[in-house]
Amino acid sequence: MSRAFLLAARRTAVAPRGGAFREVEAHDLAAPVLHACLADAGLAPVAVDHVILGNALSGGGNVARLAALAAGLPDSVPALTLDTQCCSGLDAIMLAARLVESGAARAVLAGGVESWSRAPLRARRPKAPGEEPVFYERPPFAPWPQRDPDLVTAMAALARAQGIAREAQGAFAVASHAAALAARAILEPEIVPVAGLGRDAFTRALEARLCARAPVLAGEGEFAVDATGVAVEADAAAAVLVVAPEGLPEARRPGIAFLDAASAGAAPEEPAMALVPAARRLMEHHKRAPACVELMESFAAQALANIAALGLDPARVNRGGGALARGHPIGASGAILAVRLFHELGRETPGALGLAAIAAAGGLGSALMLQRV
Repeated sequence: MSRAFLLAARRTAVAPRGGAFREVEAHDLAAPVLHACLADAGLAPVAVDHVILGNALSGGGNVARLAALAAGLPDSVPALTLDTQCCSGLDAIMLAARLVESGAARAVLAGGVESWSRAPLRARRPKAPGEEPVFYERPPFAPWPQRDPDLVTAMAALARAQGIAREAQGAFAVASHAAALAARAILEPEIVPVAGLGRDAFTRALEARLCARAPVLAGEGEFAVDATGVAVEADAAAAVLVVAPEGLPEARRPGIAFLDAASAGAAPEEPAMALVPAARRLMEHHKRAPACVELMESFAAQALANIAALGLDPARVNRGGGALARGHPIGASGAILAVRLFHELGRETPGALGLAAIAAAGGLGSALMLQRV
């Protein structure tokens, strides 16, 4: 079995829905990122064996294939689009690494892409003549309505159950924005400019008093969830180049190794905690604390609960800010975590471990562990 390594990792900026990327189709977001990964690695498009992208909102087709062709890859390169909702981008990278490890591929471009702005409207066909199509905002994530709450409602229940006060959620959101602002000079080199945007557009100097005045979206009183504790809907793409090192010139030897990955399922009505068993499995197996962690911040309450459950050092988590300061482009979010982890881990000493983890609607969780070599 071969080892898998990450040779390059790039992303677009993250733009809120209806913002800078409002006219950019999903595949046109992803194509420049794929091209940049190849350019960074000095690898010719013909060397790519497969393209795998996560996506949740494009409404069918094969976004990965469109992106691969738009990026200039040969017609002969196959492409796969997968949908595990928020986990999609990280799952795509995990699958790419397993392909390389198995010997089925030597170079795979993998990641995720999402455009809330260009996503098609969704409607169910009429059941009988004369009826109108029924439009809907989201698909079911469980077959039983009583176990399929709206995510923000589930987060408010989590906040109350675990005693995560609205004030603590606000403080976490403020810290996420502050970390992202402080890290802008570090973040910009990993970003491929698209449509004139070269930095995350939503990041701002958030203050506690604004959090206190923000509209409540779910829950009430001390444990309510307000708008500043929820990652905004957004557009973005992110990808990594996963390779087997055999045959690479010495100058291109990768410094980041794929070490391990895990997926887990949890109660669909408690999706926020689904990443915990996946991440815990990796941490217990490798018996070392990660030097840096990229943890999905779909909700402030979720991130706080996950950090506590995993016993993580908050100082090592999302050092360049998280999704609360960027936004949540569903299918791309897990891939953005992996890109961030690649660059953060590259500043660590050899041997250091890095962890990326994300949960998805329906009670799914994915976690990835990388190592600086």
